[in-house]
Amino acid sequence: MTNDLQLNKTVSVPKAVKPKKKRRAASLDKRKARAGWFFVLPFIIGFVAVYIPIIFDSIRYSFSRIKIIPGEGFTITNVGWENYRQALFVNPDFVKTLLSGLQQLAFDIPAILLFSLFMAVLLNQKMVGRAVFRAIFFIPVILATGIMESIEAQNVLGEYFDDPDGIADGSGQSVASDIVSAIDIEVLFANMRVGTEIVEYVVRAINNIFNIVNRSGVQMLIFLAGLQSISPAIYESCQIDGATGWETFWKITFPMISPMILVNGIYTVIDSFTTDSNTVMKFIANEYTKSSGQEVSSAMAWMYFMIVIVAIALIAAILSAFVFYQRRD
Repeated sequence: MTNDLQLNKTVSVPKAVKPKKKRRAASLDKRKARAGWFFVLPFIIGFVAVYIPIIFDSIRYSFSRIKIIPGEGFTITNVGWENYRQALFVNPDFVKTLLSGLQQLAFDIPAILLFSLFMAVLLNQKMVGRAVFRAIFFIPVILATGIMESIEAQNVLGEYFDDPDGIADGSGQSVASDIVSAIDIEVLFANMRVGTEIVEYVVRAINNIFNIVNRSGVQMLIFLAGLQSISPAIYESCQIDGATGWETFWKITFPMISPMILVNGIYTVIDSFTTDSNTVMKFIANEYTKSSGQEVSSAMAWMYFMIVIVAIALIAAILSAFVFYQRRD
């Protein structure tokens, strides 16, 4: 008995060893998110290190007066809202240029969206040479970048065509720069009850067709991507039910690509407001080159920037009310 007690005291039961927890591998979505941050990291670093100081200086200059001292640098004096007041009420051309530029943009943006959507629907059809036509319509986007854009900006022939007096042909008369006139469109719509505003809009769209085509390449590709993402089974069911092409477009195609309309609308606004051919951008750049015009031009630029933000917010709010998002359950 005593031996059994001693054996029980000496023999100890080993404790169970807990297995080490394995680290769970990151999910695919998290790994993609990390890779995305890795690729945008150079832009973030450049934005923080380069652009933010420039933006801060631009805001400070818009509220200041810069006085250059020969041999000693310059001094900055805070003048409050004086530069903004001078841009709005003293400069006789800024408000006029701003209003005319906004009017032109209000005309161009719907025309670009309608044309790009129309061409995307056509190029989405099965036809011979479809890829070639897509490339042709995207060529202006490539040509409108870099050195080609600067060459286009110095196009003397284009300036003659923009001249309302046309081009002199040596006969004492001038060749009209417009493709059509309001009289031609009125004759075309003679038997239709169409208002003069629609006639003027069509005339301006036809006469401005070069710029519209030149700025519709990216929007057309985005619309094409949206059209090709629609399942063919939906169109087959519409044909079985006897729906016409007109009904199919407005009941199926248009709602399904409404998110693309929102994206293209915002992109077109930003592209139209910031392009080098924009009259307001040119005016602000010219004001900057004038003596003691840097501060006023900074104020003009920030007012123009706020107008762009408001325009984007309005278009996003209006189009978002009609956007249809397909559920993928």
